[in-house]
Amino acid sequence: MPKIRFNKFQQGLVKTFLLLYFSAFGTTALHAQSPSSAVDYVNPYMGNISHLLVPTYPTVHLPNSLLRVYPERGDYTADRIRGLPLIVTSHRGSSAFNLSPIANKQKELKPIISYSYDQEQINPYSYSVYLDEEQIQVDYAVSHQSAIYQLEFEGTDDPQFIFNSRRGEMKWDEDGVSGSQDIGNRTKVYLYAEADVKPEKVGLLKDGKLLEGTAANGDQAAIILQFPKTQRKINIRYGISFIDAEQAKANLRREIKTYDLEKVKDYGKNTWNKALGKLKVEGGTENDRHIFYTSLYRTFERPVNISEDGRYFSGFDGQVHQDSGIPFYTDDWIWDSYRAHHPLNVLIEPTKESHILQSFVRMSEQMPNFWFPTFPEINGDSRRMNSNHGVAAILDAYKKGIRSFEVERAYQAAKGAITEKTLAPWSGKPAGGMDRFFYEKGYIPALRPGDKEIYPEVHGFEKRQPVAVTLGTSYDLWCLAQLAKELGKTADYEKFLQLSFNYRNLFNEKTKFFHPKDAEGKFLEPFDYVFSGGQGARETYGENNAWIYRWDVQHNIPDLIQLMGGKQQFVKELDQMFNQGLGKSKFDFYQQLPDHTGNVGQFSMANEPSLHIPYLYNYAEAAWMTQKRIKTLIKQWFRNDLMGVPGDEDGGGLSSFVVFSQLGFYPVTPGSAVYSIGSPFFDKATISMENGKTFTVIAKNASDKNKYIQSAKLNGKPWNSTEITHVDIAKGGTLELLMGDKANKSWGVSQPSF
Repeated sequence: MPKIRFNKFQQGLVKTFLLLYFSAFGTTALHAQSPSSAVDYVNPYMGNISHLLVPTYPTVHLPNSLLRVYPERGDYTADRIRGLPLIVTSHRGSSAFNLSPIANKQKELKPIISYSYDQEQINPYSYSVYLDEEQIQVDYAVSHQSAIYQLEFEGTDDPQFIFNSRRGEMKWDEDGVSGSQDIGNRTKVYLYAEADVKPEKVGLLKDGKLLEGTAANGDQAAIILQFPKTQRKINIRYGISFIDAEQAKANLRREIKTYDLEKVKDYGKNTWNKALGKLKVEGGTENDRHIFYTSLYRTFERPVNISEDGRYFSGFDGQVHQDSGIPFYTDDWIWDSYRAHHPLNVLIEPTKESHILQSFVRMSEQMPNFWFPTFPEINGDSRRMNSNHGVAAILDAYKKGIRSFEVERAYQAAKGAITEKTLAPWSGKPAGGMDRFFYEKGYIPALRPGDKEIYPEVHGFEKRQPVAVTLGTSYDLWCLAQLAKELGKTADYEKFLQLSFNYRNLFNEKTKFFHPKDAEGKFLEPFDYVFSGGQGARETYGENNAWIYRWDVQHNIPDLIQLMGGKQQFVKELDQMFNQGLGKSKFDFYQQLPDHTGNVGQFSMANEPSLHIPYLYNYAEAAWMTQKRIKTLIKQWFRNDLMGVPGDEDGGGLSSFVVFSQLGFYPVTPGSAVYSIGSPFFDKATISMENGKTFTVIAKNASDKNKYIQSAKLNGKPWNSTEITHVDIAKGGTLELLMGDKANKSWGVSQPSF
């Protein structure tokens, strides 16, 4: 193009226009800067407003730290916040303790004050908010097991603080506030807090009245600290423990030695940048980078490391244990996390993953029965959801070279959880009649409409979930078989491998769906693959309907393809899922299936059993469709805004899918040590691994439009497979993809090495 030249008069007009423009619109455009580090891309507000279920909270914490907080309110749009949080003891749980500052002595006294608020700002390591009615500026910074609040009172002559425990005790010891709260199952959380200004008076709060005393206990136990009238700025620092209040004080003194809030913030920012920096992305859009690093931040929310000076309290036996140099992790919902969250840990933090798996072994040993956990939390295993997918996390780590955990013990605990504990969802009972039926007949039987439950191990509301449990357990048994093979247990390997084909027993040859059968071996008829099964489809599937569980054979995709009628038919059936309408109004659909959101046809982007489905085209010589689906689905459903997460995120379960997919590959089958290639979002992505090696994905010409792989090279050699092994990544190297705007349907047709 010819260059555009301006004469002096025209140049003057341009300068005048620019001056007028920036006078009218301010200097934001002049001074706007891109984020300077990885953590600056994180938006904790992403997904805080739900499409239906609440997907995320704006959590302030350090990576996998014991201490987590977020503002307590009904949802993001709530007009008021309930006090200031001191710790959240479980993912999506409420605060155990609460701090309520008061600037008006005429204020009605309550254990927790409800505040009007404004100017809220949250990043992963700090929090800032203005309590506008009280005229109090609040700033907060967090460490691993301690934190600090800085409060500035603008118009008060009587600053006060209420410390509250919902179920426990609070007391003043002349130097600080200590407290405890019962969080169930023999488990307590402890607090120790101190201020940089000594209070003039300490009292108790009971029934809205200020009473004399320095100790309170029971429901809503609360004490009030009153400070000098002239005090305008007060700093409060505190520690948290699950062992005792003295340990909470020790945690505080170890981590925060001054009242310098900025120093704590700087430490938090550096800590986050180190964690997020394990994955470095270049190119792509600014929006893509926000989504990527926000999703990566979410994966560090759970599980949490609760070791304190070499000790930890276990809610699994109610005892304090020495950790012997291996940190103890808990609060991990394995049904959600085994699919991509655990594999991501294996990839970028294998030492941490080995510690998590060793923690699971310890939990198994500490519980009454030596069974691997399913939903380990701070106060024990809540035994939720269906199947026992912890075995997949064990196998995945082992196959990818992690050996620094007691794999033999892990195997035995997983075997017990699958063969000795009942397979009934949401139950920790021993195996019963339903389980005997499964091992004899090869499937979980469904009740016919109107039939009464006969198995006492079945949870009333959650039902049998017969198809989901049959399919999920088939995968678990495959994992158990592969692990047995690795450990030289030939008899177990042969037995469990045969059982891993049990999914075939529910396959309906006529419809090509996995269809519930009754105890007589007859398919339930009539049957609607969208709406049969009651609330959440729990009478037949589980949270999702038959269209999602149709693809729940992660461990034997080639066999699933054959059951469907071959590769061409398999692709047609996949396409049909994305095209199939809801069948009813959205109101009726989501009233019955509230977890089955983020819909593209009958596909649900919002629930974990769907995550591997877009990658299945790779196994049927239609890799270009995987590339198209991945780019489209993430662009449709994950955005850097308040509604930017489509469903139940589960503290990293859904976000790990985004991280992997934006990098350009995904672990379709945890336990197979291979990844399925999709469509990268960035020009360059670098993975820095613990072994000192780096693996780089280069996607030349990558963009929203150029989503299709034209050709590929692995370490300089042509690559036509849709899979890459973990070994290829772990030894370092480069996967180079040439991207274009039209599909190259001949790329990736080599049979994946499953």
